[in-house]
Amino acid sequence: MLSRLASYMLRLSVGALRTRWQLFAGAVVAVALGVGLVQSGLQMLAATDKPVLPAGLTAYQRAQVREGYVGASTLLGMSVMLAAFLSVFIVSTTFGFMTVQRRREFGLLRLVGAQRGYLCLMVVMEAGLLGVLGSVVGLPLGVVATWAQTWLLTQLGMLPSWFHAPWDQGAVWVAMIVGVSTALAGVLAAAWRASRISALEAIVEGQAAQRVMTAWRWFWGLSAAGGTLLMVIAAQAARDLVAGLMIGLMVMISGSVALSQLSPVVVPLAGRLPAFVVRGNLIADLARSGVLHAVRRSAATAAPLIVLVGLTVGLWGTFGSLAKAVGVEQKRLITADVVVDHPVAPGPGIVAASTQTAVPIAITRGKRTVYSEAIGIDPAAYEATHRLRPRKGSLDQLTGSTIAIGPGMAVEGYKLGSTVKVALGNRKVAVKVVAIMPETLDVSENFFIPRSLLPAGGRTETLVKLEPGATMDGQTVKSWAEQRGEAQQRSNAGLFAALMGLAGIFTAVAVVNAVVMSTADRKREFALARMAGLTRGQVVTVALVESATVVVVGVLLGAVVAAAALAGIAAGPYGMEALAVPWQLLGLIFGAALVVVGATAALTAYRATSRRPGTY
Repeated sequence: MLSRLASYMLRLSVGALRTRWQLFAGAVVAVALGVGLVQSGLQMLAATDKPVLPAGLTAYQRAQVREGYVGASTLLGMSVMLAAFLSVFIVSTTFGFMTVQRRREFGLLRLVGAQRGYLCLMVVMEAGLLGVLGSVVGLPLGVVATWAQTWLLTQLGMLPSWFHAPWDQGAVWVAMIVGVSTALAGVLAAAWRASRISALEAIVEGQAAQRVMTAWRWFWGLSAAGGTLLMVIAAQAARDLVAGLMIGLMVMISGSVALSQLSPVVVPLAGRLPAFVVRGNLIADLARSGVLHAVRRSAATAAPLIVLVGLTVGLWGTFGSLAKAVGVEQKRLITADVVVDHPVAPGPGIVAASTQTAVPIAITRGKRTVYSEAIGIDPAAYEATHRLRPRKGSLDQLTGSTIAIGPGMAVEGYKLGSTVKVALGNRKVAVKVVAIMPETLDVSENFFIPRSLLPAGGRTETLVKLEPGATMDGQTVKSWAEQRGEAQQRSNAGLFAALMGLAGIFTAVAVVNAVVMSTADRKREFALARMAGLTRGQVVTVALVESATVVVVGVLLGAVVAAAALAGIAAGPYGMEALAVPWQLLGLIFGAALVVVGATAALTAYRATSRRPGTY
């Protein structure tokens, strides 16, 4: 008996997938993308874990390649986790929306004797079949994704041109398991809600169908909102850049969760704003009414945009502010006026000239060897052009076989007075640690050595402090410091571009999926509008304006989350001078969302109005 019922539920699940394939398409695409990215990510992680390096590389070059592999592994790991999270998000959104649309169907099943457990089983079976289908579709995508990610990471300089990720059978099986697991994880809440539907839903439209905000949704939304507010207050009170950055990262997550959970409440409230701009227009009034009254549809479209804008704009602004703060800090730490790319001898109008030459270096401490760069300086000239002073020891002792630990290595455990082995060019000498500099935001300066230890070659620049009224050809310290911050931002740009591109693809799938699903329930609404006198073009325009309003609201609320995350940085020691607001990124997301959501809404509305009104 049980097996017969289970078989019957399986046939119902297969039938639901076949007859409602348009509604499941978005979730299948999301799972397929997730499987493809997990498969390619695992293959590349396996290849970077035990890299095969060609012969002929120097120790310094081998260390640089391994460092790039570490950065690539970090990016790939983040991509895998992001893909899995967004797949679960889209699947849960799809089934949550469909559970509401199918209340009458579930009510009829309850009316003919289906138990709650079997309804739950049927929905879980649908998700399992969806996961299997998405996994099968995702396997060839994994091959394409491996090629694409290899090309991208090679272009970013994280991987060498010879890198190759071989086929890994284990990665394929893991990716398929992840695909089915994400589908099942995303359907749990919807399956439980489906099991709570009563037989009465087959006869009347109950209040449960109209209720969007459940008790758990209120709990998680208000809890996340309260936590976000407390963290913003704490970041303002700390007045510390690093604390502001760390708190800001948590604010992005909690704020996005809060507004996405509360979106059925906040989206209609914010949706009233366009009414103040456009008044008395029939199309605008109908679109506004659609946003205000179709709460579930508006929230399902806006929620992915809130998360996308809150996380991507917040992250880009946070790390852009960190890079900008590097330049601000350097301007405050350096007392020189001009930077030139060659040595400068003392002369008229010159107060001090600190010539700094960067060369490759290998530091051996115990059994560990660090490959980095050392900067050859003259201690007196350095102190005459810099405000930065050692937190331990003194630069005055930086003569002969000695070394000073720079800001980039200040927290690596080097001890004052200890001895380390240094390889400079063809020389290997034992040097004594005579100074340890304090940690700064700029971590490019790792070691300082006396100029007498410098081998031939290296990259040289001179910081020159001039007498009042004196001039010299060269780059101002202000522009030089800003370029150092921009260089750090460029190093972050590739990483975030990859992650944001991935998030953008999944968000596009989510919002298109929400629009397509909601249009399936609007054919009768569109038919009534046309019977009331609206033309087909006006109905499509209403859907287009409604979608544009939801996009505006979603982007606006996401920007609020990003602004809350950046509030702590603005209250830090560098203030608004270090704040980087990514206006171009925000504009790009807004424009892309308008195009994608608007085009989807217009096309689906046009298709939904293809039949004569009286035939619905």
